Amino acid sequence: MDQQCKATAGASQFWQKALTSLRRLPTTAWIILGLFLVAATLMAFHTAFVAPDAMLRLKVQHNLRSGQLSVWVDGKAEYSGKLAGTVKRKFGLIAEVQGSLSETLLVSSGKHQVRIQVLSDDGSVQEDTIAGEFAPNAQRILAVVARHGSISLTWQGVEPSMAESVSSNNGWLGRYAGSLMMTVVGSVVSALAGYMIRELPKQIASRRGNVPEA
Repeated sequence: MDQQCKATAGASQFWQKALTSLRRLPTTAWIILGLFLVAATLMAFHTAFVAPDAMLRLKVQHNLRSGQLSVWVDGKAEYSGKLAGTVKRKFGLIAEVQGSLSETLLVSSGKHQVRIQVLSDDGSVQEDTIAGEFAPNAQRILAVVARHGSISLTWQGVEPSMAESVSSNNGWLGRYAGSLMMTVVGSVVSALAGYMIRELPKQIASRRGNVPEA
C-alpha cells in the first residue's frame, strides 16, 4: 500500500513539474510547435486522400512443394506470402509438383519497378525485376513462373480495374485534394522556416541579455 502511495505521489510530482515547464515555454516555442502540428496534420490528410488508383495482379505458377513469395514495388515491400504445391502424376506415371497463386495489389498509376523474390523449399533464392507502366483505373497482370533455379516475369496485359467505378467518382477529388494539400504544406513549411530564421537570433540575444553579470 505504501509503495502504491509513493508511486502515485511520484507520478503527481512528475506531471506538476512537466506542466510547470510547459507554462514557462516562450510564446515562440508554442507557435513553432503549433505550426509543426498543422504541417503534420496536413500531410496525414494528403496521404489519406491520395489513394492508389491502379492494380497489379500476380499470377504465379511454380513447381515447389513449399516456398515464400515476396514482392517489392519501387523498393518498398508490398507483399509476402507462402507458396504451396501438390504432387500430380503426368500421364499417370511421372510425378510432378505443381502450384499456383493469384494475388492483387493496389498501386498508384505511373511507372513502377516490380521486384519478385522466391525462396524455394531447398533454401535457394531466385529473384528478378521488371518495369511497368500503370494506367489510372486499370489492372496489369504479371505472370510469374518460378522453378528450382530459375524465375521469369512477363506482362500479360491490361484489364479494367475493379475499383474503376469508385475511382471515376472520386479520382478528380483525390488529385485536386492532393495538389491542394501539397501546396498548403509547402506554404506552412516555408513560413515556419522563415519564422525560425527571424525569431531564433532574437531569442538567443534576449536570453544572453538576461544573464546576470558576474
